[in-house]
Amino acid sequence: MRTKTASSIPTWRYLLELIRYKPLFYLTNGLLASGLFYFFLLIPGLIIRQIFDTITVKTAAGLNVWTLLALLVGSVITQQTFMLIGVTADGVFRMHVATLLRKHLLARIWERPGAQALPSSSGEAISRFRDDIQAILDFLTFSFDPIAQGLAITIGLIILARVNLLLALIVFAPLVVTIATINLASKRIRKYRQANQEAIGGVTGLLGEIFTAVQAIQVAGSEKRVVEYFEKVNEVRRQAALKDLLLGQVLYSFLTNIANLGTAILLLAAAGMMQIKTGTTLTVGDFALFVSYLGEFAAIAGFFSESLTGYYQTEVSLLRLAELIPGVPPLSLVKHEKVYLRGKLPQLPYTPKTGQHRLETLALRNLSYHYPGTECGIAHVSLTLKRGTLTVITGRIGSGKSTLLRVLLGLLPKQAGEIFWNNQQVADPAAFFVPPRSAYTAQVPQLFSETVRDNILMGLPEDVVDLAGAIHLAVMEKDVANLENGLDTIVGPRGTKLSGGQIQRAAAARMFVRQSELLVFDDLSSALDVETERTLWQRLLATENFTCLTVSHRQIALHQADQIIVLKDGRVEASGKLEELLANCEEMQRLWSEDMGQIRSSSD
Repeated sequence: MRTKTASSIPTWRYLLELIRYKPLFYLTNGLLASGLFYFFLLIPGLIIRQIFDTITVKTAAGLNVWTLLALLVGSVITQQTFMLIGVTADGVFRMHVATLLRKHLLARIWERPGAQALPSSSGEAISRFRDDIQAILDFLTFSFDPIAQGLAITIGLIILARVNLLLALIVFAPLVVTIATINLASKRIRKYRQANQEAIGGVTGLLGEIFTAVQAIQVAGSEKRVVEYFEKVNEVRRQAALKDLLLGQVLYSFLTNIANLGTAILLLAAAGMMQIKTGTTLTVGDFALFVSYLGEFAAIAGFFSESLTGYYQTEVSLLRLAELIPGVPPLSLVKHEKVYLRGKLPQLPYTPKTGQHRLETLALRNLSYHYPGTECGIAHVSLTLKRGTLTVITGRIGSGKSTLLRVLLGLLPKQAGEIFWNNQQVADPAAFFVPPRSAYTAQVPQLFSETVRDNILMGLPEDVVDLAGAIHLAVMEKDVANLENGLDTIVGPRGTKLSGGQIQRAAAARMFVRQSELLVFDDLSSALDVETERTLWQRLLATENFTCLTVSHRQIALHQADQIIVLKDGRVEASGKLEELLANCEEMQRLWSEDMGQIRSSSD
């Protein structure tokens, strides 16, 4: 069966689903701010025609000039009132659609393996979340306009044709030129918009990388080179934006001038008809009507050209959003779901630990994964963990320690091998290894610019967990007491207000508070002093509720381990207790001597 891709589904299908999400608000905006807006453009011309005919031609009883002027003012006020209502409805529609799109993007990204969540940089992803969704919203706001424009032009042409068919065709000609010109330029419109959006993403991504590596840049003394490289990237963005903007402005200017040319032709033709006596009389009011409608039709032609241009640009934005979630049914991006813009947010689901989550044994059989295009990774790794034990994975840099943990947890997709939990095979590790079965702390923990409390709980209801116990296990009670506002202290972006050790222990508390059966942590104590590390292990191992799998080269962890797995070049070199490995494993002996050398150097 052939799988549908984002490019195989027409743009209008996506847009129709978004319109159907909140049709009432869309139609309110479409009918009042778009539909009636264009019909109101036809009314002033009819009133002006009647005013001139009243002034220049002795008409029978009818509306006087002042009454007609009052009607003209009234039509403008009514038009603006409808516009205000429509714009308000459009604002609500845009907020719902934007939230829906971003919700689906985030949900699909979270479903992907964690270590491969984004196909591009985070800055590029932010650009798509912001700029591409904004482009889609802008088009949707005016997507009803072409329908209203078509109806308004049809009615206007009927009115003009009843006066003079030839002049009506002259007025209609600019619109025909507009449609033909935009269609001819469609490929270039897509090309320039794609290049512009990619260049914006490149700048955003680079800025994010620079801000997160300020210290490294300063240490390397590379500020000038980084700025120079940023200027080059920004120059690419400037040129791409200039091309995109210039093309739109050139098309708009060209089509506007076509309309002005139409005005000149209309003036010449109308003047000739007014001078030459023909079977029909072209009054001053008729002439004013044609001039009025020509201006309105020129404006409509300009709006129509922007709508067509926007459609092609929206196509590019939708494809860029779909690229963030490869392998997902494209229309899932616009699937209708509830979003929460008012009132209380729903409670996050909480799964209490029960007997079915209990871990007795965890077995890995021939687990393998290699990074695309390289030989780096792990191959045929097998090991077994028993309940209540501490297993330490150690090895040189690049031996595959962190990769093994990620493959086990589903953060990287295993390419071969099997995982068994209590002798039951785990089909989907990413969905299975979550609290209360498993909790994980990465080598570089991530904190958010929220309070210490929120960073630990991460949405868990505080009344059902032991927050104080988790902080105690993480040896963080004294740190919390010394913080300005205790647990309610804002930690700053990425935890910048905390030390490296405090960040690691806050992440550890986040893991402990979930009371998971299996604790997986990657070099948890790398930023801890010896005494704090010793206390942490003593407190953790004093409990019998946890089974631990950790990456570490620290002697305290190795001494406490029930089992040590030595990795070398992605394979298990040896396994056993520390004393056995130091006696029989050359790789372990080398790692131990190197660690001893580092300890002596630091003490000196």
